[in-house]
Amino acid sequence: MTTPILMPQMGESIAEGTIVRWIKKVGEAVDRDEPLFEISTDKVDAEIPSPVAGILAEIKVREGETVPVNSVVATIGDKVIVSAPAQASQPAASPAPKAEAPAATVVSGGNGDTQPVTGDPRRTRSSPLVRRIAREHNVDIAGLHGTGVGGRVTKHDILGFLEHRPSPAPAVVGHVPAFKPGEAVEIVPMGVMRKKIAEHMVLSRRTSAHVHSVFEVNFARVAKIRDAKKAEYERAGLKLTYLAFIVKAVADGLAAFPVLNSSIDGDNIVYKKDINLGIAVALDWGLIVPVVKQANGKSVRELSRAIADLADRARAKQLKPEDVQGGTFTITNPGTFGAQFGMPIINQPQVAILGIGAIEKRAVVIDDAIAIRPMAYLTMGYDHRLIDGAVADQFLSKLKETLERFDESWA
Repeated sequence: MTTPILMPQMGESIAEGTIVRWIKKVGEAVDRDEPLFEISTDKVDAEIPSPVAGILAEIKVREGETVPVNSVVATIGDKVIVSAPAQASQPAASPAPKAEAPAATVVSGGNGDTQPVTGDPRRTRSSPLVRRIAREHNVDIAGLHGTGVGGRVTKHDILGFLEHRPSPAPAVVGHVPAFKPGEAVEIVPMGVMRKKIAEHMVLSRRTSAHVHSVFEVNFARVAKIRDAKKAEYERAGLKLTYLAFIVKAVADGLAAFPVLNSSIDGDNIVYKKDINLGIAVALDWGLIVPVVKQANGKSVRELSRAIADLADRARAKQLKPEDVQGGTFTITNPGTFGAQFGMPIINQPQVAILGIGAIEKRAVVIDDAIAIRPMAYLTMGYDHRLIDGAVADQFLSKLKETLERFDESWA
């Protein structure tokens, strides 16, 4: 018996997909829900799990090929269990000696008492909360020095490690040419995602009349709240970033200016009830925009959790089709890489996009005196076919006011 494996439809508007990589080879065993192959569409890159357990019997679509959805890309056969024939003439084999259980580790408490510890030492040296924080920040608990009883890694230990962990070197995004002696150029074909991004950006430029407005925002109020709430968030396994505050302020502003949360359909304006914010995530192989659904109904804490979850799953290629659909407004953050501001291209069929510049301390004039404050430029690109400069600037003005007078109860 064999089971056909189909190219999945990763969204209502998706008609085809490209096989990027086969994770399993012909003849290899695969379990149900184990990643089988990786695909790329114009919406998302994703690892596709096997619907059944068995043996990968045949690969029908090679890496790099693009086929319509519901095409058969492979077949999986049943696992064959071969029973050895009975050997009546040979004496029965002696049972294998029982493996001895590992000796229990003895941990000494502060009062000199001892207690046995069994099982996985990594689990016994940390609490569920510590393990969750470690998992969310990609920290190997086994490599940490624990100050608790018997070397137990405490919450204080891991939060201290995260606080003083050096920032990783910036990753090189994209292909790094490997020139051979005498070569002046290297020609590499575009990947599937890069081709789709190129098509989407050119389409947007041809479709929308792009205009940009730039506002400078004082983040002193947000920084004060962030400093006060940072430890509380870390106890919950979350990292409180400026982005969460900005997303909250954008959701509030879009509720007041619904035209920025709309789209154009011919001669009609389509207003969207839900505020679904796309958050651009830079990947080594391109850019993807997962969507925080119904952002206007979420607190800063809920937004922090949602943003981190989507970004982590985007980098791990674990996004689902619904994670990248239904966006009504997009936020991109070039300030992460130090950019003062950018002029982002609208993510069709939306009518506006917000770019966040680097938040850094600068000298500013406050009450006729020079002061040092954390400042940043916010740039909005908008479709002038629908949105006039006055409306765009009013929205940015409200966004600026919300951030500079941020309501602490929202956090």
